[in-house]
Amino acid sequence: MFAICGGPFVMRRDSLLLMFSLLVLSAVCGCGETEQTPGLPRGLGEYEQTRRTQDLPPAKQEMKPEDLPYNLGPNPNEKISAPQTGTFKVKFETTAGDFVVEVHREWAPLGAQRFYELVQDRFYDECRFFRVVPGFVVQFGINGTPEKHRKWDRKISDDKVLQSNRRGTLCFATSGPDTRTTQLFVNFGENTNLDGLGFSVFGEVIEGFHNVEGINPQYGEQPQQNLIEQQGNSYLERAFPELDYIKRAVVISESEKAEATDGK
Repeated sequence: MFAICGGPFVMRRDSLLLMFSLLVLSAVCGCGETEQTPGLPRGLGEYEQTRRTQDLPPAKQEMKPEDLPYNLGPNPNEKISAPQTGTFKVKFETTAGDFVVEVHREWAPLGAQRFYELVQDRFYDECRFFRVVPGFVVQFGINGTPEKHRKWDRKISDDKVLQSNRRGTLCFATSGPDTRTTQLFVNFGENTNLDGLGFSVFGEVIEGFHNVEGINPQYGEQPQQNLIEQQGNSYLERAFPELDYIKRAVVISESEKAEATDGK
């Protein structure tokens, strides 16, 4: 009688223990799963992530902080003297084909002047397109020689956002207010949700946009910005040999400019 009564009891207890173990295992595994979303390498502080989330327009809450174009720089803000009017064109000769950007200084005077100075110093020559997110942006602007990158790793103040981040426009990447240095991105899509976050457009692709769209997206967002800054193109050539890159970028035409004034 004891064995008969005890048998079912033991079976029920084992079944309950097994079910409980499975539930615990399921809960532990579930906690370890995180949704992977396209974005730049992590690195923004908690304050910056909170600020960006709060700044997002209500209708655009799906855009997460890590999805935004940004760069990091260690240096204090720097005021530069910038012409307020005029245009110039820059031709990019790349392994994916050539394209031409027209810059309008009145759109973002400080950003336009920094870009002009970088091009004149041949900063973008041999720069890799290290981040390619189809439908969003293609990003570049870390020089392949660490010493030269450090030379220009100086932040400039923000411009007002006067033009929208439309398809084909050119803009500096940023990690927050007054943090623009050298990195740029071209908008693949209508990224108007970036307008309210301080991304001030200063130019647009007027020729060869099909070549921009043809830039190799094979590596997505895998290249790490900190390693590019530390090791330059040697890191990219070793780890991501098929990246497209800029052979050279040169100013090909320039309109008359107004007298330069200090940017505010």
